[in-house]
Amino acid sequence: MRKLVAFAATAALALTVTACGQNTASPSASGSASGSAAAEKGTIGVAMPTKTSERWIKDGEYLKKTLEEAGYTVNLQYANDEIPTQVTQVSDMVTKKNQLLVIAAIDGVALKGALADAKENGIPVIAYDRLLRETDAVSYYTTFDNFKVGVQQGESLLEGLTASGAKSPWNVELFAGSADDNNSKFFFNGAMSVLQPKIDDGTLKIVSGETDFNKVTTLRWDAGVAKKRMETLLTKSYSDKDINGVLAPYDGISRGIIAALKANGYGSGGKAMPIVTGQDAELESVKMILSGEQYSTIFKDTRELAKTTAAMVQEVLSGKEVTVNDTKTYDNGVKVVPTMLLQPVSLNKANVKQVLLDAGYYTEADFAK
Repeated sequence: MRKLVAFAATAALALTVTACGQNTASPSASGSASGSAAAEKGTIGVAMPTKTSERWIKDGEYLKKTLEEAGYTVNLQYANDEIPTQVTQVSDMVTKKNQLLVIAAIDGVALKGALADAKENGIPVIAYDRLLRETDAVSYYTTFDNFKVGVQQGESLLEGLTASGAKSPWNVELFAGSADDNNSKFFFNGAMSVLQPKIDDGTLKIVSGETDFNKVTTLRWDAGVAKKRMETLLTKSYSDKDINGVLAPYDGISRGIIAALKANGYGSGGKAMPIVTGQDAELESVKMILSGEQYSTIFKDTRELAKTTAAMVQEVLSGKEVTVNDTKTYDNGVKVVPTMLLQPVSLNKANVKQVLLDAGYYTEADFAK
């Protein structure tokens, strides 16, 4: 087994599966390619869901840069969280015979038709961070260990509650991501594997009673949707008591929740800010962690995900073995998709700045902005 990239210990566990694909020219010795060499290697279609999230902008930029350095032309498209737009973009990539598609879907099911066309035209598809469901046209999947992300969020919520000085039982509310994103259930189930025993023994109280995944989802991961639900929860369930913590699966959702909490007087006047989790280490949320408004986030280095995906693209198109480390977990309803998992890192005020600086993900100047 070849070593793909020097990141985390996941590579040590890697399995290999045989990729089907055509032979292409090797990258130039310099690691980048001239326009003619890029044209010869072909075009990779990259479909990203939105520019409303800092992390998706970075994912697109890193993936484009990495693939271009490998000698490919990149057709990068953002769909602005509009499913019909993404369907049209992917269909156009197929029509233009892009050599391979890398897709971070808005809706994991909505692209089935376009993906069937891709398969019919012999175009391989790699699902990027979000699993493409109910299709046999997806060849591979690159992502982080999504269940572990949820476990880390649940653990950090309990750690924060313990450190807060508030006595248990603690009043907590649960938020999940968008129901049409396959990752949302992995995050939620991972968190609940930690939190449910504490709910069962009375350590945690979900005052609203809303614990079912379908009750706590946040459409399109939207901060405004999360803010509105938090406002409703505070009005209906916390008129005579304080909330101690909130499970939030993503930094944008966290910021929406925190805005609602602050408007309700939390974080001032002796009313403690609840423990609020997050994900993606977005700069605005990192600053809120440093200021004590948000408790934690999960760092997923998308540069490494881009490198892993770009290496997988080259392996697929050269007919080489494709490195994966999970061939059992990610069943999309039609097939189990061979997957490469990267490892997430839990961050809070004690380690967030140093970890991100050491990784070169942000600079001191970023924190000063």
